[in-house]
Amino acid sequence: MNYIDVFLEALAAERGRSKKTLESYSCDLRQADAHIPNGLMGATSADIQDYLSKLPDAASSIARHASALRGFYKFLMLEKIISENPTANLELPKRARTLPKFLSVKEIELLISSAGDVRNATRLRAMLELVYASGLRVSELCELPITAILGNKLLIHGKGAKERIVPMHERAQRALEKWMSLRGDDKSKYVFPGPGKTGHITRDGFFKILKKCAVLAGIDPTRVSPHVLRHSFASHLLAGGANLRAIQTMLGHEDISTTQIYTHVLPEKLRETVTEHHPLAHIGGTKK
Repeated sequence: MNYIDVFLEALAAERGRSKKTLESYSCDLRQADAHIPNGLMGATSADIQDYLSKLPDAASSIARHASALRGFYKFLMLEKIISENPTANLELPKRARTLPKFLSVKEIELLISSAGDVRNATRLRAMLELVYASGLRVSELCELPITAILGNKLLIHGKGAKERIVPMHERAQRALEKWMSLRGDDKSKYVFPGPGKTGHITRDGFFKILKKCAVLAGIDPTRVSPHVLRHSFASHLLAGGANLRAIQTMLGHEDISTTQIYTHVLPEKLRETVTEHHPLAHIGGTKK
């Protein structure tokens, strides 16, 4: 019996993992099975450690492979297929976390304003407003069904088939309402329909239009992407005093540690707060 296939089927059925995630797990596990002398079913802790040590010298690559292996052996343990977990005591390098790239509030405004200079401007304006207002992932935006619109909120089906409700401010609502009015009685179930097989605008399609907007706004297009808009949403909310847990919920992060990376915006904000409000900050100087 091929337990890799059994594991992947269980992931798809029970946890609703995306096709991309399943493909990644499949690739990593089959690679490990081929390179470990006795295969995954006969591997020891030493075998796993030795295999991971020979992977390309990148903490992120090692961590990704280790995650797949841990999930696989945890599944085998739960199903009582094996009695010992060879990944129980793995020692791995810590994954280096790069700071998220984000745009300033002024740059976001310029980007949204530039949408008026491109074809299908109303649709693009609505998409930009929604991403920046609600922090949607690009796939969630492009695949947004009409049934997700709940007045001033959106019902989002995110990673792992998990649902979350995210709010929209009035400007985003108006942009969306304007697009829906112009969109008319299209029979597509998607808010942003497209002519391709998917039935909705594609990630690549949105990405290309976004790059054109960046050029029109005078922003380096290499600094702009759908994910950068999502990062900007989170960074600006946190800088404005929003609760980290609330941001975690709106972004659909399963773990708060994923959201904590946005605290990179805090040092400057904290310095401004101290300068503005500390009772001794202005003694001997002039308050601006």
